[in-house]
Amino acid sequence: MTPIDQLLTSRSLMLQIASVSEVGDRTTNQDALACAQKDHLTCLVVSDGAGGHAGGEVASRLVVDAVTDSFLRELSFSPRALQSYLQQAADHVGAGRRAAGMADMSATVAVVLIDQENGAALYGHLGDTRIYLLRAGRVQYVTKDHSLVQQFVDAGYLSADKMRSHPQRSVLFAAIGPEHEQAPIISTDAVALVDGDALLICTDGLWEWLTDDDILRCLANARSPDEWLVSLCEQAAQCSRTMPRQRDNFSAQAAWFRTSTHLASAS
Repeated sequence: MTPIDQLLTSRSLMLQIASVSEVGDRTTNQDALACAQKDHLTCLVVSDGAGGHAGGEVASRLVVDAVTDSFLRELSFSPRALQSYLQQAADHVGAGRRAAGMADMSATVAVVLIDQENGAALYGHLGDTRIYLLRAGRVQYVTKDHSLVQQFVDAGYLSADKMRSHPQRSVLFAAIGPEHEQAPIISTDAVALVDGDALLICTDGLWEWLTDDDILRCLANARSPDEWLVSLCEQAAQCSRTMPRQRDNFSAQAAWFRTSTHLASAS
């Protein structure tokens, strides 16, 4: 796991970031993630590829590279900019699908842009890679999956706690790659970040093994985002050992926002 610390100067918040990406019980890792930072802006992106072993790996890497490359070229914080970064990813995956054996490749994506000067964040996602905002001991926000089981929940045919074990939980109706698919969901207003906030971006290989209470409990007992991810992975592994199915690749990025006073009192 990789920790990164950077000061959010104008609001005296410290940004701490950690990441993890593991193969699980699979033979290859079709997840990809990246953190790009320049000046006062940060871009966190996580992607889960599909379309065969080679196709999934290629698709997720194309998404992550396209988003971070376009972010570093443009260095802008706005819904329009985030839309542009994700459109670049769609264009790259679309072009890649023309290669031999890659016609079916696609990928989920979840992106968080952080304005470190103003202490604000924007979100964008497509598929079932999730973004959680944890605040004051509660799940303040979580993205809504573009999946068949989420549609069942929305229609009242399935309770939300059954999503993680439903046999059709991996069936998506939107992803980066296929033509004429749904556009990514992008936040139209920036979220103001406050002391104690935490963000978690993760693929279904992690969140499907964790309840919201698990995520909050692990957060409450952690002293850093790195410790938080370690605890989440251990909890997910413990849960997976009680189930007969194989564990998929799992990847996550965690970001904490803390004041220097908060950090000093926790040490």
